[in-house]
Amino acid sequence: MGLRGSSFRIGRLGARHAVALSLTCAALASPAAAQRIDGVKVDGDRIVVDLDAPARAASSFAMAGPDRIVIDLDGIRPGGRGDAGGSVRTVRQGVRGDDGSRIVLDLAETAMVTGGGFSDGGRRLTLDLRPVTAQRFARAAGGGRMRFLPQPVVGAIVPASSSAAMVVDRRQRATASVAVPGARARRGLPLPKVDGDADRPLVVIDAGHGGHDPGAISPHGGLREKDLTLKTARAIRDALLAGGRVRVAMTRDRDQFLVLQERYAIARRLGANLFISVHCDSADNPDASGASIYTLSEVASDREAARLAARENKADILAGVDLGRQSADISSILIDLTQRETMNESAGFARLLGREAKGVIPLKSNYHRMASLMVLKAPDLPSILFETGYLSNEGDAKRLDSVDGRKAIAKSVTQAVEIHFARRMAAR
Repeated sequence: MGLRGSSFRIGRLGARHAVALSLTCAALASPAAAQRIDGVKVDGDRIVVDLDAPARAASSFAMAGPDRIVIDLDGIRPGGRGDAGGSVRTVRQGVRGDDGSRIVLDLAETAMVTGGGFSDGGRRLTLDLRPVTAQRFARAAGGGRMRFLPQPVVGAIVPASSSAAMVVDRRQRATASVAVPGARARRGLPLPKVDGDADRPLVVIDAGHGGHDPGAISPHGGLREKDLTLKTARAIRDALLAGGRVRVAMTRDRDQFLVLQERYAIARRLGANLFISVHCDSADNPDASGASIYTLSEVASDREAARLAARENKADILAGVDLGRQSADISSILIDLTQRETMNESAGFARLLGREAKGVIPLKSNYHRMASLMVLKAPDLPSILFETGYLSNEGDAKRLDSVDGRKAIAKSVTQAVEIHFARRMAAR
């Protein structure tokens, strides 16, 4: 999207309308009503964007050829000066959409935004900037956006539908999500209850996002990913238990935030045989629809997979695997061998689920994808991430928000799980 100036033409209005219009424009131009950028400054390893009013949201992404960093602001117009420095050669601003602005940072050397957030009630956006290799930057340029939402002002009235820590305007684009600050797994986290007969294999269902991390937000009724994933996970649990062939546990059965290590750590501590993380997708294209299934790969299978990995992995950091007192070389070999076998089993289950879901729920033609998703990184636990549909698509959103839609998803998962373990039993 190119940068453009704004223009306005009165046309053939009557004198009275012209006067009223001029008064309205003057009011909008007054300092009290202005919502604009005060200034952009690159100071060493920080990008500081000062605003004269709170922004609704912001996002940042990298673009190559030429190399640059782009910052989009919702509810804020361009203005103020831009001071370059460090890795940034020049700072440009322009209008984006009806009430947004775009800041373009032309790079003198490759660098990436690695984190940041709002302060001063949404009037200052500070982003962390780190120099990286050209190869690392090229990978980032093929990935997705980092998104930032301001925290509500103390004493402000927060809508009941909003999360306690961050407010999401339902008029935002469907790809809205929250960049959750880095967190480590908590020690001593209580394990969830396990339902089912003790001699059955164990399936752990993970409802994505939760607590102050709402996940994707749909423009169709303001549906939140964290709510729908929990409802869907419960439907899958109930269907699996009704079949009686497996035990089931859920990483969360309420509106609770878990960092990514805690999700697969719960499954590993329980000795799970299969881990299914339930999510809802979103995209800039409102026509994108259908379910997809992700398994682990260190190299993303396509650009959309890389985008998803960038969006999901920012929730926390990789904890690594504890192999006790083994040497580094032996640990590396053991992890590699175990993970290769696990990845093969995960891919087999993904193909099986796709087969059982076909004709039951809408499925993307290239439904099986690979990405370096952190929630799938337990080296000894077959795992999939099930994107059940697009909240940015009106039809998918309605299906995911319906009891029948969730029952169809649960039916597909149940059939695949039962066949998967029947095959394993027969092989033994």
